[in-house]
Amino acid sequence: MAHLTSLTADKKSWKELDFDVIAIGLFEEPELAAHGQELDKALGGQIGTAIEKGDIKGKAKETNLFYSTDLRVMTVGLGKKEKFDGEVARRAGAVAVKFALQKKYARLVFVSLGADQDLAEGLVLGSYQFLNYKQEDEDRFFVESAIIVDGDRDDADKGLKIADAVCLARDLGNHPGNVATPTFLAETAQAIADEGGMKLTVWDRQEFTEMGMGALAGVALGTDEPPKFILLEYNGGGDEKPVALVGKGLTFDSGGISIKPGAGMDEMKFDMCGSAVVLGTMKAVAALKPKMNVIAAVPSTENMSGAKAYKPGDILTAYNGKTIEVLNTDAEGRLILADALSYVSKHYDPQYILDFATLTGAVLIALGHIATGILGTDDELIEKVKAAAETTGEKFWQLPLWDEYCEHVKSKIADVKNTGKSRQAGTIAGAAFLKEFVGEDIPWVHFDIAGSAWSDEELPYDTKNAATGAVVRTVVELMGI
Repeated sequence: MAHLTSLTADKKSWKELDFDVIAIGLFEEPELAAHGQELDKALGGQIGTAIEKGDIKGKAKETNLFYSTDLRVMTVGLGKKEKFDGEVARRAGAVAVKFALQKKYARLVFVSLGADQDLAEGLVLGSYQFLNYKQEDEDRFFVESAIIVDGDRDDADKGLKIADAVCLARDLGNHPGNVATPTFLAETAQAIADEGGMKLTVWDRQEFTEMGMGALAGVALGTDEPPKFILLEYNGGGDEKPVALVGKGLTFDSGGISIKPGAGMDEMKFDMCGSAVVLGTMKAVAALKPKMNVIAAVPSTENMSGAKAYKPGDILTAYNGKTIEVLNTDAEGRLILADALSYVSKHYDPQYILDFATLTGAVLIALGHIATGILGTDDELIEKVKAAAETTGEKFWQLPLWDEYCEHVKSKIADVKNTGKSRQAGTIAGAAFLKEFVGEDIPWVHFDIAGSAWSDEELPYDTKNAATGAVVRTVVELMGI
């Protein structure tokens, strides 16, 4: 893990702080506020001159650097003032810290923009680098500390803790499949449990098979890597009903007998990013210790084509007793989630269930890497997800889950089948299947993160071709942590 971990806010004057560079935000049609005027005076009026000559526009992501003998000042464009919100602050922080990384400035100060939690999140997320498997080289550099001048220390600390949780989710997604195994996920859950005073239960292959988790057991048949069913319980809310989080922990997906094409198969290390969302969220719970109860379930295995692997045409029996006709072994994520959803539905009385999965290629075709597809049984809960996203800046798009689509996963020889109609509504079919395993009266939302879990371009606080940790911040906001 390589990201900024020393971040705070301070009411001291910038003159009393130690730093390599100090950043100020400027809107379009730039005007210098009090700190900016003070800094500009120390620079002999350089910033004001650049504004007058039109060299500083204040457009989003624009950066400029000014010097005196003992001072460096970075200006960061914020765009139009009337459009300023937390996401603008978050992106500004990310732009500033990436600029500091590029210039090799180890200590960064940023003058508060009035949205200190968001700014802190951006500073941490923008500093993230995944360097676990690179040898030391001269280009390796880290931003060691950041201070938000004239900011709120509690808000900055909360932003740091939430972003740290996102970075854990990113690390889990970025590790290769031979490292981020089901055992590794269980060990990560143990570390979170220790930090947050949680109860952890981990069942192995024999145990969850004997418990009746036939869908997870079926998918796991083809791998020698020990599968796990991981359950974390956080009890901070007394007798309050828990929130239930379920994450797909498919640590590598070859497609099984229905094998995937070789090109791009390396990206299937990201197929456990649903579990990364859950563990990242629980990391935030452990750090922030909210007064609520949370259940987190992660069914985890590889999907391989060993001699015992399950086959197209097989019928599996899930934890809730429903039978499943397997028509494609590459539609395995919904199978392992079926047992997890059934388990939390039966043994808890949750306020609601959220599940997270890199479930379908169809959602990537529909929404690209920009947005997460959401579907569910409770319109009020879905609206709360959307409202939380307004705060976090993450993007979600609701797809319908009408009865006509649910008919697509009915089987003629079993209760359900694990595919819908060929080349039709693939993302919806995946959710329609999962719906069969959620308790009838439990509000539920499914998040298909197959596109949003990793990025294919360099964005202000995301890294190209790497896990994003998407959805963690929105779930934390939704839960009111």
